[in-house]
Amino acid sequence: MFAAERRQLILEMVRANGAVSLRELARVVQTSEVTVRRDVRALEAEGLLDRRHGGAVLPGGFTRESGFPQKSHLATAEKTAIADLAAGLVEEGEAIVVGAGTTTQELARRLARVPGLTVVTNSLLVAQALAHANRVEVVMTGGTLRGSNYALVGSGAEQSLQGLRVSRAFLSGSGLTAERGLSTSNMLSASVDRALVQAAAEVVVLADHGKLGADTMFQTVPTDVITHLVTDEPPVHDERAATELQALADQGVQVAVAGPAADDPGTVPGGEPAPAGRRPRRDVPLQSQRRVNSPGTPPQLRSTAHLAPESAAVERARVADLRRR
Repeated sequence: MFAAERRQLILEMVRANGAVSLRELARVVQTSEVTVRRDVRALEAEGLLDRRHGGAVLPGGFTRESGFPQKSHLATAEKTAIADLAAGLVEEGEAIVVGAGTTTQELARRLARVPGLTVVTNSLLVAQALAHANRVEVVMTGGTLRGSNYALVGSGAEQSLQGLRVSRAFLSGSGLTAERGLSTSNMLSASVDRALVQAAAEVVVLADHGKLGADTMFQTVPTDVITHLVTDEPPVHDERAATELQALADQGVQVAVAGPAADDPGTVPGGEPAPAGRRPRRDVPLQSQRRVNSPGTPPQLRSTAHLAPESAAVERARVADLRRR
């Protein structure tokens, strides 16, 4: 297949699905992921699509939402690392709400091991992940099933959340910016997510670096309402994501950055080689100017204000490094 034919087919797949992974594109056009990545880069230069880590999406932020089958193949390693880190925020006996999404589904799989937990959700996938957890109670909202992401939406879902109060809400979305906060491409999903936020004392956003700087149609969580952001470390060349991370931290969002996946070579904090079987991780807390962390804040989300001078210097160096990227 000639390059022009390949690129035309890639465009047709992205337009039909909204988002497609590099792996799937390579399979369909019968070439390597390296070649497909080169084609995607060329199509992006022409303004025909946008690159995302591990795939390609329709150009511009204000586009229709892609379905679950497409999103489930994007940034899978990053979502796993984010879910691992976010699960550390949940304590035994808590009551939380968990929104719909592929990243929140990964989180739910880890929450099955937390005893005494109560999870309120509008996501069939989250409920399914917790269905066989003996010590976790799952409460489903009402509503109308939205098949593209297996979520319950509409007035029934929103009314079932009235009067509810929980400790934290864990949400994902289609885009996250310091200017508008979390957003999504679907009006019904955005409305339910806002109701989930109203029920929670704190809001935790789970977003891989490909969503940082992306802005979509419907705002769900303004930046000043977001308590924590759990994300993955942006690649060295991704200046937009690094800049957005720092801007979010400057507005008071407590940012935790999960490191590389378990099968990647790496080191644990401090520069020591990662022990066998342990996930290498570099959690990068960025100092908040608006919120001050309480003494009970988990270590991976602590502010540099509570560190010893030597540790604080290390953290400031990490932030400076992130800015340069």
